[in-house]
Amino acid sequence: MGTDAPYPELKKTHTMARTGRPWRDVKPPPSAPVWAVIQGYGNYWVLVAAIELGVFDALQATGPTAVAPLAERLGASPPHLAALLDALVVLGLLEQVRDVYSLNETAERYLTTDGPASMAGLVAVAPGPLDNWTRLADTVRTGHPATPIERDAAGFYGPLVRATYPTQFRVAMLTGFRIGWPRTPGAPRVLDVGAGAAPWSMALLAHHPRATAVVNDLPGVIGLAEEKAAALGVTHRVELRPGDFRALAFEPQAYDLVVLGHVCRTEGEQGAPVLIRRAFDALRPGGRLLLADYFPDNTRKFNPFGVLMGTTMMASTERGFCFTHERFQEWLEGAGFRPVRLLEPISYNQVFVATRPG
Repeated sequence: MGTDAPYPELKKTHTMARTGRPWRDVKPPPSAPVWAVIQGYGNYWVLVAAIELGVFDALQATGPTAVAPLAERLGASPPHLAALLDALVVLGLLEQVRDVYSLNETAERYLTTDGPASMAGLVAVAPGPLDNWTRLADTVRTGHPATPIERDAAGFYGPLVRATYPTQFRVAMLTGFRIGWPRTPGAPRVLDVGAGAAPWSMALLAHHPRATAVVNDLPGVIGLAEEKAAALGVTHRVELRPGDFRALAFEPQAYDLVVLGHVCRTEGEQGAPVLIRRAFDALRPGGRLLLADYFPDNTRKFNPFGVLMGTTMMASTERGFCFTHERFQEWLEGAGFRPVRLLEPISYNQVFVATRPG
């Protein structure tokens, strides 16, 4: 066990001696990073509890309020609710002035059920099966998660894709503008592989009145895409193709746009480039691939969101990992795509736009 100075918090100014690289005979680093990780577990469950109790929706309905009337409305213990609300305040998810609590802009937008970019349904499902996290060390030892989501893919992805739909629809709408999709001539055809609730297809069809889409996902999931198409009034422009995309064949050179929206990271290092090559084959010359995912930066140090999403995939899937921009660039160019560019329509949501030469 290493030893420490009697008073490590005091910088040693009495000597010019320096040891190690970097120097270590100075004030030691703070323990804040360790505490942040420890407290992160509790922070997550504070948010889960608040959504389960209906705190954000209740505050949306009542406006600024004290604890007692809010506790009565929610059927909660006032002192316990007060502790939960104070935790939400310090997490930056509520406002509090003189014991009166109210929604802030973050809560209004992301944590109310009908917020314009609601993530309320995502919070509980985003980490994957919770038991896998308590057994993460075993997963690292064996290379296999305790409860891989592949055992019930439709059961897991159904709630997940429903919850991610608002965010991904926004990303898709912004991407459509950025690539000039509304100006595409004729009646372009879209292939949406592993589409979930099909936010990408819905956005692309909303952009282009003559576009049509072939939407694929598992039989237990694809019904969500059918619901969204009906809600947008585009059912007549959508062909549903249920099934595992690994087993389905897609027509060669038949599509103007192929979407791989957050599916490549489920396929691992062997499967992802295969899927990219299949997308290339399905495109007409001059057609484009939209590949959306969460990408660690090339050094795997400066995009915590992408790196930690890779950990989430490792914890709960048989072959899923996240891969860097550099790796995807290699796979895309290796499949024959030229040029390849990267967009970031909203924070943390990046999209490769790759063209099949024609």
